[in-house]
Amino acid sequence: MLSMTELLEILEGNRKLTIRTIEAFPEDELFTFTAVESMRPYSEMVQEVLGIETGYVRGIATSVWDWQPDQFDVQSKADLLAACHSVRNQTIELWEKITEERLALVESDPFFGPPTSHFSRLLYCLENEIHHRGQGFVYLRALGIEPPMFFER
Repeated sequence: MLSMTELLEILEGNRKLTIRTIEAFPEDELFTFTAVESMRPYSEMVQEVLGIETGYVRGIATSVWDWQPDQFDVQSKADLLAACHSVRNQTIELWEKITEERLALVESDPFFGPPTSHFSRLLYCLENEIHHRGQGFVYLRALGIEPPMFFER
């Protein structure tokens, strides 16, 4: 129902909103603020999002499955923004290798277990980003900062 181009545009629109969410954070709160003790700072959530995207897109495109949760050396807001752009550039480079037939393929998930389609993996990447960005919105509001407008991509 979606073309590969349309799917990439959806991923891109969401990443732009995630980047604007990162930009809204004060530098120190990006790396330290949590709403409750059991939650992580937004910077850690974003690094998870980037790691899963890297692992899944590379795996879907090349059948090389490698996810390293701590793969980014992020020490500042600028580093995190650079990582966002770098991961998305890698995704765009690999995108041409991903076919609709490849997306329909169902295989065991090398990271989380049960068999699923590669298309479902990409949807998981998108849902994970949206979920964590929602947490970032809550953090921003708790800090007295208006989050970016959701509809502006």
